[in-house]
Amino acid sequence: MRAYASGIFPMSDARDDPDTFWIEPEQRAILPLNGFKLSKSLAKTIRQQRFTVTADAAFARVIATCAESRDDRRDTWINPDIENAFCELHRRGHAHSIECWVGEELVGGLYGMAMGRAFFGESMFSRATDASKVALAWLVARLKIGGFALLDCQFITDHLQSLGAIEISQVDYLVLLEEALGRDFQVSVVFSESPAASAGASGAGDWGALDGFLASGAATASVDFSSTSSSSPGKLILQALTQTS
Repeated sequence: MRAYASGIFPMSDARDDPDTFWIEPEQRAILPLNGFKLSKSLAKTIRQQRFTVTADAAFARVIATCAESRDDRRDTWINPDIENAFCELHRRGHAHSIECWVGEELVGGLYGMAMGRAFFGESMFSRATDASKVALAWLVARLKIGGFALLDCQFITDHLQSLGAIEISQVDYLVLLEEALGRDFQVSVVFSESPAASAGASGAGDWGALDGFLASGAATASVDFSSTSSSSPGKLILQALTQTS
């Protein structure tokens, strides 16, 4: 957590490589929360609720799936040390996941860590068309509703760029990071508090605020979250994405 607060993050050369090293790239990818590119097709997918989307329902499964090799990626940078560390951060209430489901099948998701008003995105996966895009859209909505200011994506990819991610210099990134964490941010304070206390700390983003937003939408409509509801989860997510912070 001290490393992330300093603008660096861990990686490994391979899944079975026991060594972990620290990265401070000259160019950093971020996704401006008001700059998320919501295509018409993605908006339709969200509105129609093709996936059931949850948060923190299967963190260990999400990071384990992100660490798997695929046809287009023979190896990954998530070694067991990194995986175990993030599972511990999740247990302490600092690391989070977004999951996309079709029935009981986990078809997409992402994970990362929240600190102050910053969210450090780590990795995502997709086993169904648009699943990772939907997961990212729900993450952006959650961060906007929760008062976050920075979504760190580490490295730019074509996939992230198509959704609004941009590259900035590490120097500029550190300025945004300081603003998101606050000048007086102390990692030791986060360590000493319970996750619940940290979530309510002054200047910290509220990871759970979206849940209240969705619940209030259902209460206002006086109906359940069905696909025919005027305030269905998908429509509320689109509302959150299209309003400026």
